[in-house]
Amino acid sequence: MNADVTVRDVMDREYVGVSESDDLVETAEVLLREGVDTAVVLRGSEPVGVLTCRDILSLLVEGPPPEAATVEDAMTASMPTVDPDAALTEAADVMSARNVRRLVVTPAAAAQPEGIITEHDVFAVRASGPEGSAETTEEPRSAQSGSALASDVESEGAADFEEQGICEACGTLTGDLVSFNGQLLCADCREI
Repeated sequence: MNADVTVRDVMDREYVGVSESDDLVETAEVLLREGVDTAVVLRGSEPVGVLTCRDILSLLVEGPPPEAATVEDAMTASMPTVDPDAALTEAADVMSARNVRRLVVTPAAAAQPEGIITEHDVFAVRASGPEGSAETTEEPRSAQSGSALASDVESEGAADFEEQGICEACGTLTGDLVSFNGQLLCADCREI
């Protein structure tokens, strides 16, 4: 992975923001409607936690009845963050060390989050090749070679896979990935 690629280059700038006092069922409906699995919990404009689909499921099993629950009842208060100007390798290291799948992107000088970066974002850049081009999300970006596994795959005679990557929405292996709203998406997912 190219050390010049920053979190800002690949993060998703759009995220769902909710308040601690929001109704949990209504928030779950928003997550479903928006097609995301994470909401940033804000107090004013300051992030104070995250709410994931897993948090909601945990509350269903262990917590109060969902109809009476708020976001605060289910959210995870520990919220790993990363600076938008940090190298992508640093974000990957934080995810690995904290055993998390996403980080809230928040500049050190500001309290308001700028976006979210997920393990899929990191994987997509790794899958784009050894150069790890630092293209912005405004321009189309395609997976040009497989990840670090490409050399293994190639050595096994399956070079057909080196021009493919995994769609971040549906998980399909395809050679037709284009950056759309900060995610690498296949043709089917771009049409939705």
